[in-house]
Amino acid sequence: MRNIWMVFSLVLFMGVSSCQSQESATITKVDNATIKQDVIGKNVQLVDVRTPEEYNSGHIDDAVNFDLSRQKSFLEQINTLDKDKPVYLYCAVGSRSAYAAKILEREGFTKIFDYSGGYMDWARNQ
Repeated sequence: MRNIWMVFSLVLFMGVSSCQSQESATITKVDNATIKQDVIGKNVQLVDVRTPEEYNSGHIDDAVNFDLSRQKSFLEQINTLDKDKPVYLYCAVGSRSAYAAKILEREGFTKIFDYSGGYMDWARNQ
């Protein structure tokens, strides 16, 4: 019985820790204030990973639209970016941009900023 509790505790710990922030050395979660300060009006690589329909309904500053749902073209598009310069990503609420950040990291990008609140947060706080 004690072994069962040890295994249960280990599984529970692994589950909880996997839900924690997935921030890495190359991926940093950012908020609305950071976007306003470091991105708006600046010459940065800002990528909206939503669909073109979402993008056309409103987007942040001079963001380019690289639709994450079209995996092949998304990979081609991100490879037009400078891997050594910061890349800021956002989606609607943060899920897709977090996934996109992992793809960029895997592709060798070194400074990735994920706006975890996404466009919904941006629109609410303007």
